[in-house]
Amino acid sequence: MNKFKLSILTMAIATAGVSSYSYAQQADQSKKAETAKEEQIEVIGVTGFRGSLQKAQAVKMSENSIVEVLSAEDIGKLPDTSVAESLARLPGLAGERRNGRTSGLSVRGFNENYVGTSLNGRELLGMGDNRGVEYDLYPSEIVSTAMVYKTPDATLMAQGIGGTVDLQTVRPLTAEDTFVVNLNYEQNDQEAGNPDFDDHGHKASINYVDKFADDKLGFALVLSSIESPRQEQQFRGWGYPEAATTKGAPGVTVPDDTFILGGHDTFTRSAMLKRDSIATIIEYDASDDLKVKFDALYIDFNETDARRGLEEGMAEWGTGAYTITEVQDGLATAAYHNGFFSVIRNDAREQDAELKTFGLNLEYNISDNWTTELDLSTGKVDKTITDVESYSGVGRAGGTGPDNRPIIARSWVMTSSGAMFGAHPTIAPVDLTNPALIRLAGPQAWGGSLAPVPAFQDTGNGFGPTTAQDGFVNKPIFEEELDSVRLQFNGVVEWGIFTGVETGFVYKDRSKSKVNNGAYLTANVWPNSDAIPNVLGVADLSFVGINGVLAYDSLALYNDGYYISTDAAFLENGRFGDTYEIKEKISTLYGMLDINTEAGSIPVTGNIGVQIVKSDQEGFGFNASSGSDRYTDAIPVSGGADYTDVLPSMNLSFEVADSQFIRTAVSKVMSRPRMDDLRPNSQVTFNFNDTNILDDDPLNSAFAGNAGNSELKPLEADQFDLSYENYYHDNGFIAASFFYKDLKNWHRNITLINDFSDYYIPGYHQTSAQATPPNAPPATFLGRLDIRQDGLTGFVRGYEVQASVPFDIIDEVLDGFGLVASATFMDGELDDGGRVPGLSEEIYTLTAYYERAGFEVRVSGTKRDQFATETRGLSLSLSPTVDQGSELWDAQIGYDFSESGIDALDGLRISLQGQNLTDEKTIQNNPGDSRQITQYQSFGRNFLLGLNYKF
Repeated sequence: MNKFKLSILTMAIATAGVSSYSYAQQADQSKKAETAKEEQIEVIGVTGFRGSLQKAQAVKMSENSIVEVLSAEDIGKLPDTSVAESLARLPGLAGERRNGRTSGLSVRGFNENYVGTSLNGRELLGMGDNRGVEYDLYPSEIVSTAMVYKTPDATLMAQGIGGTVDLQTVRPLTAEDTFVVNLNYEQNDQEAGNPDFDDHGHKASINYVDKFADDKLGFALVLSSIESPRQEQQFRGWGYPEAATTKGAPGVTVPDDTFILGGHDTFTRSAMLKRDSIATIIEYDASDDLKVKFDALYIDFNETDARRGLEEGMAEWGTGAYTITEVQDGLATAAYHNGFFSVIRNDAREQDAELKTFGLNLEYNISDNWTTELDLSTGKVDKTITDVESYSGVGRAGGTGPDNRPIIARSWVMTSSGAMFGAHPTIAPVDLTNPALIRLAGPQAWGGSLAPVPAFQDTGNGFGPTTAQDGFVNKPIFEEELDSVRLQFNGVVEWGIFTGVETGFVYKDRSKSKVNNGAYLTANVWPNSDAIPNVLGVADLSFVGINGVLAYDSLALYNDGYYISTDAAFLENGRFGDTYEIKEKISTLYGMLDINTEAGSIPVTGNIGVQIVKSDQEGFGFNASSGSDRYTDAIPVSGGADYTDVLPSMNLSFEVADSQFIRTAVSKVMSRPRMDDLRPNSQVTFNFNDTNILDDDPLNSAFAGNAGNSELKPLEADQFDLSYENYYHDNGFIAASFFYKDLKNWHRNITLINDFSDYYIPGYHQTSAQATPPNAPPATFLGRLDIRQDGLTGFVRGYEVQASVPFDIIDEVLDGFGLVASATFMDGELDDGGRVPGLSEEIYTLTAYYERAGFEVRVSGTKRDQFATETRGLSLSLSPTVDQGSELWDAQIGYDFSESGIDALDGLRISLQGQNLTDEKTIQNNPGDSRQITQYQSFGRNFLLGLNYKF
C-alpha cells in the first residue's frame, strides 16, 4: 500500500499546475515540492479519471480546512461535461436543474446565492439576477481544479454561509506543455416539439500551454465554443383555489376546504444555447524575487428558445362553469369545465450576456522569510433578456354584438405530472391547429393597464383598452461591475506554536443595476385581427392530451415591427418598482497565524485569524404608484447603510495516526444580502383580473404592494465543524463529517394588510365589461404589503459520509475498478417555519468506474430530495416554489489510444456519454401538498460523442 506523506502531497499539488487563492501558498508548495524531489520521493503517475481522483485526494489531505476537491483528468478535461455537473457529485453539494441543465448549486443546504464563488481566489461575477453564479455558463475547459471550502480561513475573501467555491485555472509555469483539441457532437433523444429548432448541437475547444525564455515565461490559452440544444415538455399550474361546495357532479360530495386547479400554462419548449469563451493566463518570473501573473476571461453567451402552447383559466380563476367528478383528501382530482377562451401562446426568449474579467498579481520576495503580494482585478457583466409573449386564439375579445366565438371545453384528471386533459362530456372539441380558425389577437380582455392610452379608447364598437393587449415583451437589462485591490504580506515566523503569518487589506467596489423594461404589444390592425402569418407548423402538446397549437415566430414579428409597442414603464408600476442600482464598497482588514505544533505525540496544524469587514451600501430606485391620470408616478428614492462585521475563524487538524486526521473548525460566516432585496423601491400594483377584483379577501385582493430594504445587513451564522478522514491508500479514503450552522441573521418577508384606498382610481380600478357584474369597483381596498426585514434566526445541521474505494485493495485482478460514493443528511429551518433555500434533507452520490489498458467506463448517479427554490413568474420575476428533487443517472464509455500501442493514434481519446439516462422529470409543487403540481418539466436524454486529441 502506498501512503502519501505531506511533502509528496504538496508536490502533487504543484505538478497539477493549479492556481490557488493564495499565491504565497503556491510558492511555499513549490518549495516543498522541490524538497521532495531532492529526497527522491517518487509518486506513481496515474492518468485519466483515477489520476484526477488521486490529485484531488492529495489536495484534500494537505488542507487544514475541511474541503472538497475536483481535479481535471487532463488539461481541459473535467470528469463531466460542465463545471456544475462535476461539482454536484461532491459530498455535501447538490445540483439544481434549470431548463434541463444542472446550473444551480447548493453547498451544505444553501443555494448559490449564499455560496461565495471565486476564480483564482478573486470573487467571480455571475450572469444571474442576483449574486449567485450559474456554474454551467462557465466553460469546463478553463478549470484545472475546483476547491470547495466548507470551513473558511481569514484569507478567504469570497465567503458565503454555505461555503466557497474557488475555480482555479492552469498555471503554465508548473503545468505540462500541452496542445489539446476537444470535439463533441450532442444529440437529444426527445424530438424538437417546435418545427424551427434542432435537437442536435456541438462543442469544440482548444487548450494550449507552453513555456518560453528558459521557462521563465508561461502562456496558456483556452478557446471554447458550444451550441447545445434542449427540448422540454412543461405543465405549469396557476395555483389551487378553494372549490365551491356546490360544484359536485351527481353523487359527488365536495367538502369545505377542497382545492382545485385554477388554470394552467402548458408548453413545448425548444432552446439552443450558444457560448464562445476565451481564457488566457500569462506567468512571468521576472527575477528571483519578482513573479508576475496575468489572467483574463471573456464569455459571450446567447440562448434562444421558443415556448409554444396554451394558457387557460380553469375552475374559479377562469370560469365558474365547472363540475367536479372526483375528490380525494381535499383535492379535486377530476372535473370538466367550459367558458374560457383559450390563449394560444407563441412565446420566444433571447438571452444575451457578456462577461469580461481581468486579473494581475505581483509577488515580491522582501527577504528569505517575507513576501508581499499585490493583486488587482476588474470584472463586468452585461445581460439582456428579451422575452416576447404573443397571444392568439379563436378571435379578439370585445365587440358590441353577441360573442359567437367557439367555446373551449375540456375534462381533466390530476396525475403525478399535473393535469391530463380529455374531451368534455357534452361539448365538442375545438381544433386549435386550424389556420382558418385561429386569429392573431388576444382572446382575453387583459389590457386593463392600457386604459389611459388615447389610441385604444372605445369609439363605440366595443373594443376598448382591455381588448388591445395581443402580447407583451419583457426586456430587463442587467449591468454589474466589480473592481478589487488586495495587498498581502506573508511571513515565516517562530512564535511558539505559530510558524507563519498572513495579513493584508482588500477593497472591493461593486455595483449592479437592473432596468426593468417592458412593453404592451398590439397587432397593427387592431381592433381587427389577422390570420396567423407564416405558419411554421404545429407545436405538439400530446403529452397533456391536447393535440397541439399553431406555431409561428413571435420574435421575428416583434423585431420586424408587426406590433404596436406601448412602453409599459408608465402603465405598469412594477417597471419602475423593479428598476434599481445597488452600490457596495467593502473594505476588509485581515490577519491569520499558521499553527504547527504537537499535542503530546499528535502533530497539529491549522490556523487562527480574523476578518474585520466594513461595508458601505447604497440603493437607488423609485417609489411607483398610479396617478389620477392612470399613468405611473415614479418618484426617485435612495437609501443605504454602513456597518462593520468581525469574522473570526479557526481550523485545526490533528494527525491522530498515520494518514488519519481529525479536523475541527469554528467560525463566523456571512453572505451579503440578495441584490433585489437591497433595492429601496416600493410599488403599488393592481391586478386587472376579474376574480381578484371581486374577491373581498385582502390576501387575494387586486390591490397589493411590496418594498425592498437598502438597510439590510448580511446574513450571518456561527459555524462548528468536525470531521474524521482516513487516507488508507494513495487513491482511497473514507471520511465522516458533522456541521452545525447557527443562523444569527436571516431575512424575513413581512406581510402586512394595507389600506390602498388612497390609490383607488374610479372608472379605472374596476372589473371588465365582460365580468359579472361589469365595470364594478373592487370588493375591498385592503391588500397585502410585502416587506423584507432583518432579524430571522434558524439553524442548519448535517452529517456527511464519503468513501473512495479502489478495488485493487481487495484483489489485484480488480485493478482498474473503483467506487466513489457519499451520503449527506441535513435538517434545518427558519424560526418562522420557513425553509432554507436549497436545503435537501438527503443527498446521495455514486460513481462506479473501470479504467485500465486505455478502456474507460463510468456510471454516475446523484439523488436529492425536495428543496425550496425559485422559478420565473410574471414579468420574469423570481417566485418561491418547492422542487420535489431528482435522481439523475449518467454514463460514459471511452478509449484512450495512447494505451493501444498504435503510434499513429497516440494522443487520441474517444468517448460516448449519456446524460439523464432515466429521463428524470423536474416537478415543483405547492408547499404542504405534493399533489398540487405547480410545474412539471420533462427534458429527455442527452448523448455526446467526444473526440480528444493531445498533440
